Amino acid sequence: MTAQHTLATRPVTWPMWALKVVAPLHAVALLFQAVAAGLLLSTPGGRSLHMATAVALLVIGVVHVVAAVLVRWPGGGKSKFILPAVILLVATVVQAILGVAGLKVLHVPLGVLMFHGGVEQFNRVMSRS
Repeated sequence: MTAQHTLATRPVTWPMWALKVVAPLHAVALLFQAVAAGLLLSTPGGRSLHMATAVALLVIGVVHVVAAVLVRWPGGGKSKFILPAVILLVATVVQAILGVAGLKVLHVPLGVLMFHGGVEQFNRVMSRS
C-alpha cells in the first residue's frame, strides 16, 4: 500500500470538527431562545430579542445541515447526522410560522421538542461511535 493510496482513503476530518462546533452551538442557541421567550413575557424589549434569536437559530440550522452533509460527502463519514439536522431546521421554520401566527398552544410544545432534539443531536455528534 502506497502513501498516496492511504491518504486517498482516509476520511476528511474537518467536516466532523465543524459539526462538533455547530451541534453544541445549536443546542445552546435553542436554550437561549427559551430564555428569550421568557423575556418576551416579562420585558418590553423581549419580542425583538426573541425574533432576533429566531433568525440566529435559522442561520445556525442551515450551517448545521451543511456541516452534517459535508461529514458524509466528501468527508466519507456517517450519514446519521443529516436527518436530525434537517428536522431541526424544518422545525425552526415551522416554529417561526407558528410564533408569528400567535399559536402558542403549538409554538411552546414544539420549542420544548426542538430543545430535546438539539440535545440529542449534540449527544449523537459528541459520541465516539
